[in-house]
Parts: sequence; C-alpha cells; structure tokens
Amino acid sequence: MNLAPLDIIALSIFVVLWYSYTQFARYRARTTHSLSNILRQLRVDWMTTLTRKDHQIADAALLGNVERTVTFFASSTILVLAGVLTLLASADKVVEVLASIPFTAPSSPEKVQLKLAVLALIFVFAFFKFTWAIRQFGFVSVLMGAAPQYRSTEFTDEDRDQFARQAAKVLDQAGHEYNNGLRAYYFALALLTWFLHPYLFLAATAVVVIVLYRREYRSTILRALLATKGLQPGPITNQKTETGDSQ
Repeated sequence: MNLAPLDIIALSIFVVLWYSYTQFARYRARTTHSLSNILRQLRVDWMTTLTRKDHQIADAALLGNVERTVTFFASSTILVLAGVLTLLASADKVVEVLASIPFTAPSSPEKVQLKLAVLALIFVFAFFKFTWAIRQFGFVSVLMGAAPQYRSTEFTDEDRDQFARQAAKVLDQAGHEYNNGLRAYYFALALLTWFLHPYLFLAATAVVVIVLYRREYRSTILRALLATKGLQPGPITNQKTETGDSQ
C-alpha cells in the first residue's frame, strides 16, 4: 500500500511541527515568561510554605485533586485506544462513511488502517506520559510526608529552602509529563482531519500549534499568574529560572 505524496508530506510536517514546538517551548521558557516558568516559581513557593507550617492536610488534598485528574485522562486514553483498535477491524465501513462526506479525499481500507495505527500510537504515547506523571505525583506525596517539620530544630532555613526547591522540581516534572500527554490529545484531534483531506490535516496541525502558543505565552491566565509576582508577559530579565515546557 502506497501513500500519496501529499499524505506523506502532511504526516511529515505534522511530526516535525509537534517535535519542533515541544523543543521550542522548552527552550523559550528559559528566556520568556510563560505558563511553564511562572508555575515553576509558584510550585517552589508552595513547597517552601509547606515546610513552614504544622499540617499538610490541605496540601495533600490539592495534590490528590491533580493526581485524580491525570488518572482520569490515563483511564480515558485506554478507552479511546480500545475504540481506535476496534475501528481497525472495520476499516471498510469507515471508508464508506468517509465517502459519504463531501470534499473528502478518496481513501481505501489500507490507508484508513494506517491512519488509525498512527492515531493509536499517539494515544499509546499519551498513556505513557500520563502514567509517568501519576508516578511522579506519587513521588511528590512521599516528599510531602518526609518534609522538614515546622517545629523541628534539626533543619536550618537553608535546608528547608533546598528541600523545597528539589520537591518543586519533582512536582514540576510531573506537571510537564501531564502537559505532554495533553499535548498529544491536541495533536490527535488534528490528525483526525487527515481522514478527510491532507490539506485539512495541515491546516488543523497549524491551528493546534497556534492555540498552544497563544495559551502558553499570550493567554489571560498567564497574565493573571504573572501578576501574582508583579510580572508582565515578555522576556525574562534579571531572573534565573529552572523550567521546562508546559501547555
């Protein structure tokens, strides 16, 4: 089975844009205010506050809420993946449905199966990201349990700050893995348009990249989060950040 040159080009651009945006977001977050670096700072504040109070019940509840959300997506991914694999056995019917949609590019059962296989791989990738995020949130739970106690005299302020920074780093990495899983969902939605037409697939991929960029660097929520630190969107000045990419 041979894919049309336009299909090969569209799929190649899809993969390149996904990978390129991931790398772009990771490196740009070091020089420009984004959701990634502001959340990094807020996570450090959270862990710092945690080491300076008697009880962490509220903190455990907050972490549990986030972990349940990630678990929901991991479970949902399994269900979606099962549906996609089921469609692989019904490629003929999918072709009939697509043929009834106006302006849809001609297809064949073999091409549909290939596209479904690519879609399945994306959800497999998302599942691994979500489950790894769940494990890392579990590590944060352990760190919260081992956090220096407020009334303990065994730890200096420097010890507490060091612990808070490292705990925040683990929490940050868990958040990044969660965001990588969500990003896979965004690009999976773009790939769905490939079943209709390669040109639509290219347009949908571009729209996804634009949406991700605007949410990361131009969103209202970013302005609100930065305002809590007296910051504005734009280049980072006189500030050291240790961060990665976010959604």
